[in-house]
Amino acid sequence: MRIQDWKLPPRVHALCTTRLGGVSLPPYDCLNLGDHVQDDPQHVAQNRNLLKQQLDGARPVFLKQVHGVDVLNLQPVTPDGAIADACMTQEIDLACTIMVADCLPILFTDSLGTTVAAAHAGWRGLAQGVIENTVQTLCGHSGAKSGELLVWLGPCIGPSAFEVGAEVRQAFLQADETAKCCLKAHPKNPQKYLADLPALARKRLRSLGVQSIAGNDSSDAWCTVQQASRFFSYRRDGVTGRFAACIWRSS
Repeated sequence: MRIQDWKLPPRVHALCTTRLGGVSLPPYDCLNLGDHVQDDPQHVAQNRNLLKQQLDGARPVFLKQVHGVDVLNLQPVTPDGAIADACMTQEIDLACTIMVADCLPILFTDSLGTTVAAAHAGWRGLAQGVIENTVQTLCGHSGAKSGELLVWLGPCIGPSAFEVGAEVRQAFLQADETAKCCLKAHPKNPQKYLADLPALARKRLRSLGVQSIAGNDSSDAWCTVQQASRFFSYRRDGVTGRFAACIWRSS
């Protein structure tokens, strides 16, 4: 589905898929784009072709995401399976693509639309600086200031479902004590906390000077766990597919 709640510069386009509209069988039903989850490879290939048809001729580049912080500069020769958790490009018809099933997909562009980027932000990547690395790389290539960036946060596990331990809370507090407002005590389990992943991302983006942040507002409508008919969720289902967020430039 094209992203409707994000005003983009001319010739910059973005979409986020759901689990609907593909050919995969349960438990990967239906539009599974992940080739690493034991789904039928032919079904995955068909689903990826269906996605490409929605990209107006742009090629989605599928990364091998490892919960890291590396940012890859995509080129037309970049193969699928390159290892990185974020990517950027100034090329035409090359789609920065992030696959998720609970982690937070983040899309970026500058106000002039000269550069696009995408990042995979689970708690590890977020805590270790994937947002900071992506913003720095995008600004370095585009010449834009962080205040000129436009950012969209996609669906992810929501704050009522994302139970984490004390080590996760500490990983964020070491960098920013004020992050504790995004990591609340679990009402039923004193050993756990409820983490607000999109709020943690917004906090980091704002600390970098990013002002325009659209998309996920931490409400239940954006929660992959709660929206079972729309989104894959690893936390909910264990064996499941992956949906994707894409951003690209056209000529």
